[in-house]
Amino acid sequence: MPSSTQKGGLKDPESANLFFKDDPEEVFCDLHEIGHGSFGAVYFARNSFSNEVVAIKKMSYNGKQTTEKWQDIIKEVKFLEQLRHPNTIEYKGCYLKDNTAWLVMEYCLGSASDLLEGEFTLEVHTTHRSIYCLSLTFSVSVILFRDVKAGNILLTEPGQVKLADFGSASIASPANSFVGTPYWMAPEVILAMDEGQYEGKVDIWSLGITCIELAERKPPLFNMNAMSALYHIAQNDSPTLQSNEWSDAFRSFIDYCLLKIAQDRPSSAELLRHEFVRRERPPRVLIDLIQRTKDAVRELDNLQYRKMKKILYQEKHNGPMGESQEEEEVGTGNTLRSERPPGVSYTHVDFILACVSFSVVGMLPVVACGYVLYTFIRDDLPHRDHRSDLRPSSSERAQAHNYKNRERFTTIKSASLVTRQIHEHEQENELREQMSGYKRMRRQHQKQLIALENKLKAEMDEHRLKLQKELETHANNAFIELEKLAKKHAIQTDKEMKTLAADEKKFQQQIMVQQKKELTNFLDNQKKQYKLCKEKIKEEMSEDHSTPKKEKQERLSKHKENIQHSQAEEEAQLLGQQRTFYDRNCRAFKRKIIIKKHEFEQEQLREELNKKKTQKEMEHAMLIRQDESTQELEHRQLKTLQKLRMDLIRLQHQTELENQIEYNNRRERELHRKHVLELRQQPKNLKAMELQIKKQFQDTCKVQTKQYKALRHHQLEVTPKSEHKTVLKALKDEQTRKLAILAEQYEQSINEMMASQALRLDEAQEAECQALRQQLQQEMELLNAYQSKIKIQTEAQHEREQQKLEQKVSLRRAHLEQKWSANIGFSMANLQSRAFHQSCTVYQYTLPVKSLKSLLLNKAAFI
Repeated sequence: MPSSTQKGGLKDPESANLFFKDDPEEVFCDLHEIGHGSFGAVYFARNSFSNEVVAIKKMSYNGKQTTEKWQDIIKEVKFLEQLRHPNTIEYKGCYLKDNTAWLVMEYCLGSASDLLEGEFTLEVHTTHRSIYCLSLTFSVSVILFRDVKAGNILLTEPGQVKLADFGSASIASPANSFVGTPYWMAPEVILAMDEGQYEGKVDIWSLGITCIELAERKPPLFNMNAMSALYHIAQNDSPTLQSNEWSDAFRSFIDYCLLKIAQDRPSSAELLRHEFVRRERPPRVLIDLIQRTKDAVRELDNLQYRKMKKILYQEKHNGPMGESQEEEEVGTGNTLRSERPPGVSYTHVDFILACVSFSVVGMLPVVACGYVLYTFIRDDLPHRDHRSDLRPSSSERAQAHNYKNRERFTTIKSASLVTRQIHEHEQENELREQMSGYKRMRRQHQKQLIALENKLKAEMDEHRLKLQKELETHANNAFIELEKLAKKHAIQTDKEMKTLAADEKKFQQQIMVQQKKELTNFLDNQKKQYKLCKEKIKEEMSEDHSTPKKEKQERLSKHKENIQHSQAEEEAQLLGQQRTFYDRNCRAFKRKIIIKKHEFEQEQLREELNKKKTQKEMEHAMLIRQDESTQELEHRQLKTLQKLRMDLIRLQHQTELENQIEYNNRRERELHRKHVLELRQQPKNLKAMELQIKKQFQDTCKVQTKQYKALRHHQLEVTPKSEHKTVLKALKDEQTRKLAILAEQYEQSINEMMASQALRLDEAQEAECQALRQQLQQEMELLNAYQSKIKIQTEAQHEREQQKLEQKVSLRRAHLEQKWSANIGFSMANLQSRAFHQSCTVYQYTLPVKSLKSLLLNKAAFI
């Protein structure tokens, strides 16, 4: 028993709270086995304290796959704890006793499959069995049940339909588990591992199969091996009703449920609007059917009891059973079999098919996500302690009288059916283990694929993180190198600018010193000329004695003014020339400085661009290398995943083939044992038939003896007494001759009977062997076709995955190259822009001021 403290173990507080601590053998009494299945047995029981009638499902978690069994129990108990719905079995609680879980639920009379085992005629079944199809329409919309079938559809005494056995159910949708009963499985459940997930419409398919089961007493492909049925369902067309006597609405309803493509299949809400569900129906037909089945089961049990009582009476008195008694029992059995209500026919079916749906339609909830939700999930309270229910309260005491009146055990399942189920459970244990192992293998394969996908995803995430870190490290290093280069260029530029500024200042000072010296010399020359002119004028005036002194003085002043004005003009002209020379030489020197500066900047820019280009090339090479490594990793992971998938498929196909071969051998062994038993039984059968012929011969002899006595009496009466002796001798001879002929016929009949029976047995056995070999061959061919189809689909899937990966890789590489080209183009455009700006800056120092102004104005106008 799981006792670890890990989640799901018995010592886990969350799991421990799911079970009562009381001893179930003290709480419950009067246990009667009423059913059997792969999980264990189901018992009728009474609560010792409240006298409540309950059903107990005992599930052992001992032996093989203990942990898996325990987890299934935990899952079912948790599921039942949360679920409350009028069409699901009511959960009472769960107990643990000797490695066995006692799952306590409300008691129901039996399942829909028990009704199929009744002894009514076909007309009665065709009238009533379709009713459950309607009620099920409202039950399967509760959850993702995944195991809808007649055996899991229980019936209460008031005629309410309830789903049971939630071991395969799931609230999560979509799901991808390979669970359920083979004959009722939807195609997407069978292909869950191969094609991914499925949703709640699998229950719609199972509902359609259940309708066929209720109509024809067994689901489609039931005479086929369960494994072969899986392959048949997965690749062949949907089944249909075999009989044409069902109503069109019912046939349409089943065809609607059994659409092969799950997306085309209706939801529960759409089924509720179907014509088959919306028809008028009598309200009590289901209750009447249950009552009739209960009466029939009671009669069958009484009949078996009377037979056993007579056998015991016969053994006690060592006397044979009278023929009249045998005929009476046979008559009773035939009467029971032929009992049916008057006026029931296929025509009446169309009226009764929709009898249960309307009452449930009135309770239909809001449709959400395509499914009818009518669940009441107890998510607001923790697991409540049911121990208070163990002792009768005042209200329970008031109801105790009702339970005490129900002393008789009522059911729709006969004792022979329970015994047969137990016997079949023991006989089919090997097949059940095979199917369980197959399901377990499929789930294990699915887990392996999921684990590998998670591992590969983690590996890819780690790889991408590593590449991202490498790229970030390269980007950081490149940024640091560019910062160092920028600092270096800034220092060099500052130093160069200082040098150029000093040279410019020195050049300007040289020009200014030279021009100042020229101006000083020019002014000195002017002063000398001014003195000479002044002296010359004074000499001329001193020589001229005729001119008055005042006039002389005016002329002298005028000459001075003219000379000063002339010298001022010359000085201004010299200053203008010096200014023009200064400006021209400064501009020329400035141009040289700017050209030198631009050359210096271009050199720095080329160095920066070369550095960036080198970094980009390194980054691109790194990205290419990373892309190649990522591509290699993606191809390797895809190859690993596909290899595991193919290995698992090969293992699955090998297991399926081994199971099929094992099943074939088992069927052949069973047929051989049957034939051996028939051969062993043949002498007994021949002896019985010989006794029957002997009895017929004895009866014929008695008749002939009577006829002989009558004839002898007549002949003696009409013949004279003297001829009596002759007549008697003749009659005696005739009688002897006829008896001899009769004896010969008797011997001939015995020989013919033995020969014909031996030949008939040989022919029958040979026909059975031939039919079995043909059936097994068809199932083997079906398996091979299914495996070939799965292999082809898997290879096609692998090819699509490979093409998708190649396309993804090519697009990623093209995007990488495009990004590289864009980066290179942007760098070249940046370089050209800066070069053009520098050329414009140099050009403005080569033009005169007016031309420069006009150029700038034209450029502004153009912009």
